[in-house]
Amino acid sequence: MEYRPLGDTDALIPEIGLGTWAYTGGDTPLRHGVDLGAVLIDTAEVYGTEEAVGSAIGPIRDRVFLATKVSPEHFRRKDVLAAADGSLRRLRIDHIDLYQLHWPNDAIPIEETMGAMEELWQAGKVRYIGVSNFSVAQLEGAQAALSRTTVVSNQVKYSLADRHIEADLLPYCQETKVTIIAYSPLEQGMDRLAGGRRREALREVAAQAGKTEAQVALNWCINKEGVVAIPKANSVAHVEDDCGASGWYLTPEQMAALEQAFG
Repeated sequence: MEYRPLGDTDALIPEIGLGTWAYTGGDTPLRHGVDLGAVLIDTAEVYGTEEAVGSAIGPIRDRVFLATKVSPEHFRRKDVLAAADGSLRRLRIDHIDLYQLHWPNDAIPIEETMGAMEELWQAGKVRYIGVSNFSVAQLEGAQAALSRTTVVSNQVKYSLADRHIEADLLPYCQETKVTIIAYSPLEQGMDRLAGGRRREALREVAAQAGKTEAQVALNWCINKEGVVAIPKANSVAHVEDDCGASGWYLTPEQMAALEQAFG
């Protein structure tokens, strides 16, 4: 597993992490992923998987970089603080490595929300602050609302089939050293990711690279500067397949062929 910096910090996170939306795999796949180097595990209070993640990482907490999210209905100061305590309790940990705002909420001043996030950071309950599904303007507002630390990541949907962030958000994050954490990098499965000529292109590149189609699709994501991916895998076999996307890179010609097919 290869690692890269989290934002403009000294922290290193793996190119491939483990997402847990709708996760039902139990302890073993997550622990196996950590053994393979996929030490970034991402969850959220709304997922209903924090307790499962807490169970899985209990014996190996010191090896895990744990990320979770606060829901937008909890963006008032007191609600942010209470939500963080709830996540800490369900996860059975004493600090969150990366605490993220799950979606923007324009009904609540970002200054109030980020002020609460910074309180958590100062109290040692949160190591790093991130956002999710934020536009460039929303990310700029969140950054401006912090006075002692910075937003290090933006978790957004990104895959071969959904490249909307390339218009402005991805270049902005690359320029400002905000890590993109790509969720749903395989959509909801390979059949939904690609069909027809897109699938044929994926198969051809996979054959050239000697990798699986899923590994190629994931490697395309992490081939982008400042991007890591967090596919969900409910089984050990899927975890192994996903982790096999790291440690090598598609050639420029293969990247171009995929982007032409999926354009």
